[in-house]
Amino acid sequence: MDASPAADAPSVSAIDWTAWIARDRATLMFVRDAGRVLLIRKKRGLGAGKINAPGGRLEPGETALQCAIRELEEEVCVRAGPATWAGEHRFQFRDGYSLHVDVFAAFGFTGTPTETDEAVPLWFEERSIPFAEMWEDDRLWIPHLLAGRRFSGRYIFDDDRMVDAAIAVGDAAPAGPVPVGVLRLS
Repeated sequence: MDASPAADAPSVSAIDWTAWIARDRATLMFVRDAGRVLLIRKKRGLGAGKINAPGGRLEPGETALQCAIRELEEEVCVRAGPATWAGEHRFQFRDGYSLHVDVFAAFGFTGTPTETDEAVPLWFEERSIPFAEMWEDDRLWIPHLLAGRRFSGRYIFDDDRMVDAAIAVGDAAPAGPVPVGVLRLS
């Protein structure tokens, strides 16, 4: 993977996030229904084996919301109910990889969650999220998502181990996703 100056940063505060540009853009879609949340066990790709929300990388010309809806359908064969933007993350990995993720929450869905080549759908009570089987950062921000608070996270990871994190919540977080190719100033 290509190294970037941010890859050597010892902490989140050492990165100039106003100049930082992610190699990839991606989304997550949290489907909520009757006190439960639809998650997946990823079968392949970044985070394979972990539990996460459905999501994936943006395709050319696609908005973040379009991507989140498409990935949900591809990964678990359901269509999201009304969805709203919940927050965003910027991940810098020590190997040089970087990822900007927009997170959405949908209330309700149509279809039947079905296993695919990419994911196994799993329902969890919102009060019983399996954080021990998820990315380390999830325990920091998912409670804000479930409480309806916007969030904006910055993280440094060494492989799948979180090295440092900083999260802005509520009014300190941005108001919505940035179109592809446009930088948001921190």
